[in-house]
Amino acid sequence: MSLKSMTGFARNQGELGGVSWQWEVRSVNGKSLDVRLRTPPGSEALDGPARDLITKRLNRGSVSATLNLVRLGTATVIRLNEAALMQVNAAVQRAAELTKATAPTLDGLLALRGVLEVVEGEEPEGELAKRTVAILASLAGALDALVTDRGREGERLARTFAAQLDEIESLTLAAERAPQRTPEKIAARLRDQVERLFAASGQLDRERLHQEAMLMAVKADVEEEVARLKSHLVEARMLIASTQPVGRKLDFLTQEFMREANTLCSKAIDIEVTRVGLALKAVIDQLREQVQNIE
Repeated sequence: MSLKSMTGFARNQGELGGVSWQWEVRSVNGKSLDVRLRTPPGSEALDGPARDLITKRLNRGSVSATLNLVRLGTATVIRLNEAALMQVNAAVQRAAELTKATAPTLDGLLALRGVLEVVEGEEPEGELAKRTVAILASLAGALDALVTDRGREGERLARTFAAQLDEIESLTLAAERAPQRTPEKIAARLRDQVERLFAASGQLDRERLHQEAMLMAVKADVEEEVARLKSHLVEARMLIASTQPVGRKLDFLTQEFMREANTLCSKAIDIEVTRVGLALKAVIDQLREQVQNIE
């Protein structure tokens, strides 16, 4: 079985140069591929390559990829913002002149926001490039795990589909073998119809009789519907065994299944065929629900 679900989750982590990180990637159903990427501030350079990795591995689904970064024991540097200090000092001196108040001390000035800045120590450009490569490699590993997870769910769905298709086949054969579709049964029903017409009018209208006979014969003939249902079953089983993404094709095919089941119900001339048609619709509806999960 090679079907893949659109639902899955994976996590992968790494560490390099005093920085640890963790990717979390999850996906749910979607009509197309919708990628939502969340990275920490300062990691914008990862966005393009990360999206490329995702679009190369996945075809459909709403995908969310989140990167969390933690710096381990990175040295920090306290930096004096000289421009801010000069501006603050000038303002303080002018205020003291206007109010005759005592000017603040140096420690008071340094306590003002923006005068002293705590910044992370700069790292060599080569170190950042190495970490970027390692982070993207971790994302690739997370995507591998996600694809595997989606594949496991796809295998489970494939088994469900196989059982549902077997049930559709069984019901299709039941409709094909329905006793009320035999010429003898049709003739018996026609005789009953003739008797009712005669009892109602006392005479037979040959044109009306011909119309009733033709209508009954057409309603009893579900050969085309049965043949198309059998053809759809062959196609569905081929799609399930395919190695390509087939979610959209399966979705379309289930609509065709339902169209034939509806026609079969509308043509039913007895309770048995009606029951078969309704059972078919129920199974096809279940199949279509599950198909929405397939990539």
